[in-house]
Amino acid sequence: MSQKDRTPADYGSRRRDDFPVVRRISTRWEDEDVYGHVNNVVYYSFFDTAVNGYLIDASGTDIRTLDAYGVVAETGCRFLRELRFPGDVEVGLRVVRLGTSSVVYEIGLFQGAAPEPAAIGRFVHVYVTGSERAVTPVPDVVRAVLEPLT
Repeated sequence: MSQKDRTPADYGSRRRDDFPVVRRISTRWEDEDVYGHVNNVVYYSFFDTAVNGYLIDASGTDIRTLDAYGVVAETGCRFLRELRFPGDVEVGLRVVRLGTSSVVYEIGLFQGAAPEPAAIGRFVHVYVTGSERAVTPVPDVVRAVLEPLT
């Protein structure tokens, strides 16, 4: 089975090496909840930070200044094990689908030396124009840095 043919049921079999880009984010004191683990809402913040940080770094462009930008149209997360503070989280990115006006990312969250993810996320950007919020094609500068991740 190829990487692209995997279904959400296969998420637990993902490994760090399945992601062409890995970015590091440090957990913060405030990320842990009363149960002693990083709260689930923080995982979604990690997704957003990793995707947009990658787009800015890889393109060399402040994506906030483009005529079109990605709005989050869908997110999801399969929680597989806890993340903890203190510790860095390595966020793996890959593109599952790069369409005309949308991008579907798969995101793995890893902590410590474990090759297995603590969570696997799905994150969808739909590109819209700044003023009218009309759906528009993914900007060329963004597409250029996403194509290698497919």
